[in-house]
Amino acid sequence: MKKSLRIIVIVFGLAVAFVAGHGYGRWYGKGTPGAAQKGGRKILYYVDAMHPWYKSDKPGIAPDCGMKLEAVYADGGAPAAAQPLRKILHYRDPKNHQYTSDKPGINPETGSGLEPVYAEDATVIPAGALQVTPERQQLIGLRFGQVSYESSAQEFRSVGRVVVDETRTTRIHARVEGWIERVNADFVGQLITKGQPLLTLYSPELLATQQELLLALQARTIMSKSSLHEARSNSDALVEAARRRLELWNFDRGQIETVEKSGKPIASVTIFAPAGGFITARNAFPGQKIAPDTELYAIADLTKVWVMADVFESDAPSMSLGVQAIVTSSNDPAIRLQARVSNIQPQVDPATRTLKVRLELNNPGYKLKPEMFVDVTFRVGGSKTLTVPSEAVLDTGATQTVFMDRGNGLIEPRHVEIGRRFGDRIEILRGLSKGERIIVSGAFLLNSESQLKSAMAGMSHDSGAPSPGANAQKKGGGHDQPNH
Repeated sequence: MKKSLRIIVIVFGLAVAFVAGHGYGRWYGKGTPGAAQKGGRKILYYVDAMHPWYKSDKPGIAPDCGMKLEAVYADGGAPAAAQPLRKILHYRDPKNHQYTSDKPGINPETGSGLEPVYAEDATVIPAGALQVTPERQQLIGLRFGQVSYESSAQEFRSVGRVVVDETRTTRIHARVEGWIERVNADFVGQLITKGQPLLTLYSPELLATQQELLLALQARTIMSKSSLHEARSNSDALVEAARRRLELWNFDRGQIETVEKSGKPIASVTIFAPAGGFITARNAFPGQKIAPDTELYAIADLTKVWVMADVFESDAPSMSLGVQAIVTSSNDPAIRLQARVSNIQPQVDPATRTLKVRLELNNPGYKLKPEMFVDVTFRVGGSKTLTVPSEAVLDTGATQTVFMDRGNGLIEPRHVEIGRRFGDRIEILRGLSKGERIIVSGAFLLNSESQLKSAMAGMSHDSGAPSPGANAQKKGGGHDQPNH
């Protein structure tokens, strides 16, 4: 009985030991190197899937990136959750892509942990390009826009001076010597209509020519009864010659007919206005003796006037005949008249460095007075042109640069060729295409950083990396110490 009880106790103890050993191996033997796992696979060690060089003999969390460690099995198979190993080029700060390192760690400037950059995910950054995170873009105030086709219509303002239309100015001369007896138009600025009497003139030459006409008429009457055809023809020629001479001396047809009907010459001949307008000059006074070269009056028709506008040299290439303009006056808001360019002077004023441009326009109500200053607004162009905002172009004089947005924070400088300016936009002749995304504001800061990066890259390339031997030599003092 005792022998049987002892056997039972021994069997029970063996069973308890087996169960305890099996449970310990199941719950506490999982992380032991070489331990068998479910399915009979043997674990060699544990690694960080993002940093395969980090190994551990126990499961846990990687201290550098916080990733859960994955098991590596003796049969070479990878766990189901393990990711394929990829080649890491370098590490960078996710908040500042300019900071890179060949080892994992922390950026001391920002305190951010470095993340790996894999070969298949790396973006080739051109020389001078920048990697700007969204946070930095917001900090420096970057604004984006697109290259687009815009109307090249351009408006620019100038100052003009109203002058008399020289083609509408009439200068009056008597063409004969004589004396002024009476003056009808007696002050400058008087409005004259066409055909209005200006003055009366006594001229011995005019009086003698009228008498010649009357004698010729009498001779023609006498010779009309003659049988000689040649005599009648000669008398007719004398009459026509006398009439023609009076006409050349500004005798009109009505005055000639009056002389012929009355049979008496006109002693005081009236000079009429050949055109209407305002008297701008007067040299006619009663009792004054005049000669053919004496200018009695100057009459200007102000229903149409000229405006002489000063255009700067930078705007001169936009000028051409027929360009439309608007003439306004700051002193009279009611003045707003359409005008067109009728002449462009061939030379630039050396004092003001401006080009004189002549405009023609109607002058209803004579609102525009000669020598009056007005504002002129020109509108030129009108075709579709590839343009960008003018602040997007960084113009150094020798080169013009626009910064391109290539996505994912990559900003690349690009040299362009610019043309004319249209208000707040500038024409792009070469270097950009429609729809490309560009930096509109902040180009100056980007250019400074791009040049600094290029300069640092050039210095690094020229100096090269120090050799390990040199570092070792420097660390060891550079010379072997003699033994004493």
